[in-house]
Amino acid sequence: MAASTPIPPTIYLGTFVHSKSLSELEICDQGAIGVDSAGVIKFVERDVVRVEDVKAKHWEWKDAEVVRVEDGFFFPGFIDTHTHASQHANTGLFGKTTLLSWLSTYTFPMEASLESLTKALTIYTNFVSRTLSHGTTTCAYYGTIHRFSTNLLADICLERGQRALVGRVCMDTDLSPEYYRDTSVESAIEESAASIDYIRSIDPEGAIVRPIITPRFAPSCSASCLAALGALAQETAAHIQTHISENKPEIELVASLFPASTSYADVYDTAGLLTPRTILAHAVHLTPAEVQLVAARGAKISHCPASNTALTSGCAPVRDLLNAGIAVGLGTDVSGGFSPSILEECRQAIWVSRFVAMASSDAAKLSTEEALYLATRGGAAVVGLESKVGGFDVGMEFDAQMVRLGSVSEGGDQKGEFEAGPVDVFGFETTDEKVQKWVYSGDDRNTVAVWVRGRLVHRTGRYVK
Repeated sequence: MAASTPIPPTIYLGTFVHSKSLSELEICDQGAIGVDSAGVIKFVERDVVRVEDVKAKHWEWKDAEVVRVEDGFFFPGFIDTHTHASQHANTGLFGKTTLLSWLSTYTFPMEASLESLTKALTIYTNFVSRTLSHGTTTCAYYGTIHRFSTNLLADICLERGQRALVGRVCMDTDLSPEYYRDTSVESAIEESAASIDYIRSIDPEGAIVRPIITPRFAPSCSASCLAALGALAQETAAHIQTHISENKPEIELVASLFPASTSYADVYDTAGLLTPRTILAHAVHLTPAEVQLVAARGAKISHCPASNTALTSGCAPVRDLLNAGIAVGLGTDVSGGFSPSILEECRQAIWVSRFVAMASSDAAKLSTEEALYLATRGGAAVVGLESKVGGFDVGMEFDAQMVRLGSVSEGGDQKGEFEAGPVDVFGFETTDEKVQKWVYSGDDRNTVAVWVRGRLVHRTGRYVK
C-alpha cells in the first residue's frame, strides 16, 4: 500500500511489547490499540480479550477493522540509523580487508556504477523491500554522489511507505578515486542542495522521506567542503550523517589531514557539522574529551557492531556513550555489515558489549531489553522522531511489526504454517521468554507484517488478520 493511500481506522488486538525505558520492556498480554485513518494511536487498552468490549467503550470505533495477532506479538518497527543502500549488492563481500582497503576494493566501484538509473532501481528497490521484510520501518540511507539515483532512492522509499532519511554522498579529495568524487566544493554543494530540494518537493511535510546532508567522512572531504556543508545544514535545517572514529588508522589519517584540529570530533565541530541533527556512525575510539564534545553539541551516535567486527575496527563502548547522555541507536552499515536486519544488530550489540566487559567490567554489558531499546526508541531519538515512533504510546504514529512464532508439537515437529520458522516454542514460555527467544533466534520469517503510519507496507503469506 503506497504512502498516499487512505487507511481505515483499525483496532490491533493481542499481545503488545515495547520498551518502556532503556532497561524495561512493557508486555501487555491482552491489549488493544486503536489507530486512526492518519496512522496515529488514539487509545491503548490493557487487559482486554474481546473486541466487542473495546468497541463498546470506544463507540465511535464500532466500524473499525480488526487485526489480531496469534502465536506472537506486536512490536514497534525497527529503526536503522546507518546503512548504505548503494552497497547492498556487495553484502558479505568484505573479505580480509580493513576499512580503507575495503573502500577501494569493493565499495567505490559499486557505488560509482549506480550512476546507471537502471542498476540503481534494481538495487535500491530490492534493498528497501529487504529492510522492510526485517521489520525496519525507518532507515537512514546513504546514496551515492549521483543526484538522480539518490533522488530515485527517495522515490522508492516514498512509494513503498518506508520512513527514510536519504542523503547524496559528498567527497572531494583524492582519497576517493578520480572516477568517483565531486569535481569541486561548488559542485558538491550545488548537487546536494538540488537533492534536498527534490526530496522536500515530493514530501513537503517530511512525513515519510527527508533529506540528509552526507559528507562521507572527514578524510574524503576537504576542510572547505566540510565548512560549506556545515553552512548548507544551517541554511536548510537538514539532518547530517557521517562517520567518526571507526578505526585507528582512519583516526591517524584524520590527524594528519587536519593538523589544526584537536580531534576527529573537533574537525566536524569546526565545520559546523556537530549539531543536534547530526548522526555519527561508529564512534568506536572516541576520547573522553570527544565524548564530552559530542554530548555537549547534542549529536547522536549510530552503533554498528556487526560492521565494526567484520572490518576489525573495534568494539564501541556503548555504555560509556549512554552514561554521557548521548542518544544511541543501531545501524546495519551494509555492506560493512553482513545483514540488513536490526534484530541481528541487537544480537551483535549484546556480544560486542560482552567483549568490552571482558576488558573492563560487567557494567559494560548490554541487556536484551537495552538492545531492543536502542533498536526502537533509541533509534527514534537518533533520527529526530522520538515523539512520533519507537513505542505504542497514545499520540505516536503506528509503526509496527507483527511477530509470529512457531510451536512444537508433542512429537517434536513444528506445528502448522511455521515449520520453517527458526524459533521453537514448547508451550511453557512466558511472553518475556518468547521475546528473548525471538531476539536470539528469530529472523525475517517471524516478521509476517509491517506497518508504517498505520499503513501495511509488507506482509508474507503467514499474515492473517
